[in-house]
Formats: sequence, C-alpha cells, structure tokens
Amino acid sequence: MGLCLATFGQSHVPDLSQAARRADALLARMTLEEKIGQLVLLTSFGAATGPPHEQAALEANIRNGNCGSVFNALTVAEIRKLQKLAVDQTRLHVPLLFGYDVVHGYKTIFPIPLGEAASWDLRAIEHSARVAAVEASAAGLNWTFAPMVDIARDPRWGRICEGAGEDPFLGSAVARSQVRGFQGKDLTAPDTVLACVKHFAAYGAAMSGRDYNTVDVSERTLREVYLPPYAAAVQAGASSVMTAFNEYDGTPATANGFLLKRILRDELGFKGIVVTDYAAISELVAHGSAVDESEAAQQALAAGVDLDMEDGVYLHNLKQLLRDHRVTRKQIDAAAKRMLELKLTLGLLDDPYRHCDEQREARLVGAREHLEAAYRMACESFVLLKNDSQNLPLKAGARIAVIGPLADSQRDLLGSWKGDGGWVSVETVLDGIKRNDATDEVVFARGCEVASTNRASFAEAVAAARKADVVVAVMGESWDMSGENASRTSINLPGVQTDLLRELRKTGKPLVLVLLNGRPLDLEAESTLADAILEAWFPGMEGGKAVADVLFGKHNPCGKLPVTFPRRLGQVPIFYSVKNTGRPVNPARPDEPYKSTYLDCPNDPLYPFGFGLGYTTFACAGPHLEQSALGPGGKITASAAVSNTGTRDGVAVVQLYIRDLVGSVTRPVLELKGFQRVELKAGESRLVSFDISENDLAFLRKDMTWGTEPGAFRAFIGLDSRELRSATFQLSKK
Repeated sequence: MGLCLATFGQSHVPDLSQAARRADALLARMTLEEKIGQLVLLTSFGAATGPPHEQAALEANIRNGNCGSVFNALTVAEIRKLQKLAVDQTRLHVPLLFGYDVVHGYKTIFPIPLGEAASWDLRAIEHSARVAAVEASAAGLNWTFAPMVDIARDPRWGRICEGAGEDPFLGSAVARSQVRGFQGKDLTAPDTVLACVKHFAAYGAAMSGRDYNTVDVSERTLREVYLPPYAAAVQAGASSVMTAFNEYDGTPATANGFLLKRILRDELGFKGIVVTDYAAISELVAHGSAVDESEAAQQALAAGVDLDMEDGVYLHNLKQLLRDHRVTRKQIDAAAKRMLELKLTLGLLDDPYRHCDEQREARLVGAREHLEAAYRMACESFVLLKNDSQNLPLKAGARIAVIGPLADSQRDLLGSWKGDGGWVSVETVLDGIKRNDATDEVVFARGCEVASTNRASFAEAVAAARKADVVVAVMGESWDMSGENASRTSINLPGVQTDLLRELRKTGKPLVLVLLNGRPLDLEAESTLADAILEAWFPGMEGGKAVADVLFGKHNPCGKLPVTFPRRLGQVPIFYSVKNTGRPVNPARPDEPYKSTYLDCPNDPLYPFGFGLGYTTFACAGPHLEQSALGPGGKITASAAVSNTGTRDGVAVVQLYIRDLVGSVTRPVLELKGFQRVELKAGESRLVSFDISENDLAFLRKDMTWGTEPGAFRAFIGLDSRELRSATFQLSKK
C-alpha cells in the first residue's frame, strides 16, 4: 500500500554508517539528562518567531546540557558565543545545531516561494536556495526550516505564499531543487545548511483556509496529492522533517505514528531527524489528544518526534516518564542518536566552529552577485495576466502617473519570512519607473492605503491620471496579509483599492495594474478595469527594480501560474486536476439542465494553472505520438511543435498533461506529468518532446496498491492547463 518508492526513489541521505558508529560510542558515555538535552530546541532572541527565552536562561540551559539546538541566533559573533558555552562548559563538549527560517533568502531576499515557483525554472529555484545557504552558513547557521512543500489549493490560507502552489508534480520538482540548493553536494562543506521539509503532513489542506485548523482528507488524497513533494524532498536527501500543526485522521501530526513512522520512516526510508513546529507538543493538550504535557511528551516520542521545539515538554517530562515506564530508554536513545548522527554528518563534532568565520560573513552576506541572482529570479517570477492592445511594455518618454499604496513601499516588496533582510535601501517600484523614464514625466499619487476605507486622496490620484499618457497602479496586499496566521475570508483587493481603479478607469487613460500579493486573488472586477495586469507577487529586495524593468520591456515576462486564480471566492477550492463528476458541463450543450455548475458563475477559473502571457506570442501544434500503444516497460514519445509567432524573443513553458479515461477509481481530468522551458527567438520554431512511461500512468488503484491499469489514455500538450491539444493512446495488458 502507499506511494511507490520506485516512483520517488529511496532516500539519498548521506551514508550515516560511520556517523552511526561514532554516535553509538558517544551515546554510551552520556547520562540520561544529557541524552534528553539533545532532544531540546530552544530559541534565542535574535529574531524570535514566538515568545523568546531570556538570554540568561538560554545560556544556563546550554551550560547545563539541557539544550542541543538553538534557533533564531543570528550573526557569527552571537552563534560563536553560544557554541562556545556548549563546547567548553558541558561535560562531553557536544556542539549545538543553529537553525533559522531562511525561507526565501537570508540577507538577500528573493521572491516568495510561490513567486519562485511561478518561474517554472528549476535551476533558478535551486540557485536561489544555494544563495540562501551560502549566506546563512556564512552567518554561522547550519540549519534552515525550509522548504515548505505543502500543496495548497485554498487561497484563503496565508501560508500558500510559502509553497509551490496546487500541483504535486510541480511541487515535487520544486522541493527537490530547494533541498539540493540548501544542502549542496556535501553536508560537511562550510557553505551548506540542513534542509527541513515542512509541514508533515497535509498542512496545506487546512479546513476553511484557516491556519492551524483541522485537515480532513482521505488516505487516497493524502497519498496522491499531498505526500509526493515530501517524498521527493526525502529522495533528494533532506536531513530533517518538521511536523505539522494540524491533525490527520483524528490524531495531531506531532503524535501521529501513521505519518511519522509508517509513511515517513518505513515507506519513504527517511533517516534524518523529526522536529516539531513551534511548541507543537504542548499543543496536543489543546487539541484534546493529551490530558497534560506529560502525556503529550509520551505521545510525541512514541510517534517518532526526535526534537522538541521551544516548549520544553521533553526537558521537563521525559525523565519522569522513563521512571514511570511510560517511555523507554530505547526510545530516548534512538532520538538522541539521530541528533548526534546529524551533528557528526555536518562535521560539527570535529569542528564546532566550521560556520563561524567573520571574514566569510562579511564577504558573502548580501554580496552583489547574490542581489543580481535575486533580480533575475524576480524577473522570471512575474506573470503577465492581461495585456490588451499591447499597453505593455511602456514606451520611453511617456507621461506616467504612478498610483497606489504599494508603489513607493519598500517593506512590502519583501513579503513575509524576510529572513535577516532589510529594506531601507531597497528600490521601490516608483523609483524604478523614474529610473527608466528619464523625462521627469513621472507623477506619483498614493490614492489610498492598502486596507483603509478612506477615499480622501482619490481626487489627487484621478487628477494625476488625467494629465498622464498611461497610468500604472501598484496595488495588492501588505506584506503581513499572507504568511503564517494570515488567513483571509476575502481574497479581493483589500480596502478601497478596486474603487480607486474604477475612478482611474473613468479617465479613459490606459491602465496598467501591478499586483503585489502572496496568494491568488479574486480579480474578476480588476480584469475588466485594467488594460494590463502584471502579477509580481512579493518579489524580494530587487523586486522594485525588476518590476520597473519588465514594465519597460528590458525583460520579457515569462512566468506561469503555479496555482489557479478563481473568478470568485465561492469557487474555492478550485484547481485544474478536478474529477469530472457524473454530470459534467458539456460545451456542446450549454443549456442542458441539471449539470454540475453554478447559477451565477461559470465553473472555469479566471486564470488557469500554468497560464501566463508575454510580450510575444506562441503557438503549439500537436501533440504527435510516435505510436498508439504503450506496452509493459516501454515508453511513448509525445512531441509538439512550438513556435514564437510574435516579434520579440521569449520563453514558452510547454506543459504535458495526462488523463486516464477509465480506472478502478475515478481519475482527474488532467494531471501534469512534464514541462519544459523553451527559449525561442522571434519567428523560431522547435520540436518539444516528452517520454511517457508506465510510471507516469500509475496511481493508487481501488485496492490501494500503486500501479497501472490497461486502457485508454489521453496525452495533452499546451501552454497552460486550459488551452491544450490531445492525442489518445492505449496502455496494453502485461
């Protein structure tokens, strides 16, 4: 039963045999208290994500051997100071691990992960994580609480901004790239950090899109939709996994042995450490899973949790639980050994200060080449949603009215989880537009605030628009409207921003809307008001420069949506890989009654998964299948001719989808199975090919075994999940 490891591969965590032998030897010398101390992760107050310990209390816990890892300590100086306490003042001199939320950059902040995923550029995504690892390790850190690989299909959930969107295939590809970027090829190298895959499991399926809420999905959906990116990350060598805040099948993830032992350890072959999210063990009491923190500690250890983040439940309860025979020494030893193995694999027991080099810190943190990489990533992440009458790119010398509450914002460009990045010197979108237009014909009017209902500044904005040749409205969410604990019941533009757009529309001037946001938005009104819409997400510290350069055509936008944009919130959850139902909509019979649809809205989204325009146009012919049948162990090559039919060079993202027409359980109407980014000069054509194997057709059959079933399939190739052409083939019996 379960995920097919032939599909995702066995774990590629580095060989721990030598580390295991040394860990056994060290473990044999440790007292019970020292072993428990290795299972405790406490926070410094360098950049707390929760209530910080007083520094004195933290240092006392380190000296007393009550802490094996620290998070939120920043800079080499601070980390060296704490590491010295562990190495010099504890009996066995076991060094600490130092972790931090390096989600989309440490000092150099890249676009939010959802924006990076919109590039569909796996090399660039890996390089982004590599830059983050280089900077974080140069600052003394050796562990990041990333990547977040949760599939998310509800835009109300604020943490959708931290992942790769709605699709398990794309999400898996991105997860592999991020793990490889963070960890590099050698964990003992000074420029690597341990990846921590989170949040295990299915955190992105929180009911009502409300953070920390219950998850209620079938095991089939868990395995087919939510688990593949975790499996891909483990296969790529992820060294740690973080438990989720949610429950699954009635048991909180932090106490869920089915998730942590059966799936993670036994099926996926994970060999690293399992750490909780912030204070998640104590939350078992609030869940109603445990009567008190003592029982919570017992449940978490039994389920397979190695490391207790912040709440001290292991520290204060495991010793007594062992005396009461409610936990075993074997359980404690196994968790402590995994912690020691990881520290040995990093080389920390041989050189505790390998990440503590002030000269390297000064040279690499915020380096110019890192900013250049962040700029390139931002340019690739933007998705052009609309461009009527080719209002973009902007023409040099035009009189431009820049309107909107986010046009001159620095902080909002960085989004949530900004690492240690600052924004004081960040170029805003307004600054970038002024830099690109040397005629001094750029006028700015804020018009309104992001979430305010105050319309007092509308008149100034409209007056500026009337004097301009073109209006650029920079609107969206503020940085703190997405991320952890940032769920919204509305996904419209907040405040009166849409009302301001209506007033700007009345001027008759071409209207370009630039969006800064961390989630899909309901843009039904905006799509009729604006002549052009550029989705820029929260693009990072080089984002203002990148937005302006893309607006002026220095770069051709090539991003594609990694998540569906609905017409209205009432369609949510909406995603491309839906089931067909017994009463599907028949385009040939639009007036047919009693079909699965709405009275007041079409079923299809405003902007589908995989969609994105550019400053040129593409055509995709085909697909052509080299044969009509696929036999056991064979493959079929599907190919399509892709042409740049416009006047500018550009990048097309060619996408392959598969549909299993009949199965022992119903199958989605489409499943992404491949994609290729293709750079084409104006007028150029190229043949793009995909190999389809049995592996691409496998699924969880009715008996919950992983495999294929003979029958008819359709292969689709196109430039987004809505505009596709198809061909049919057969999978023959074995």
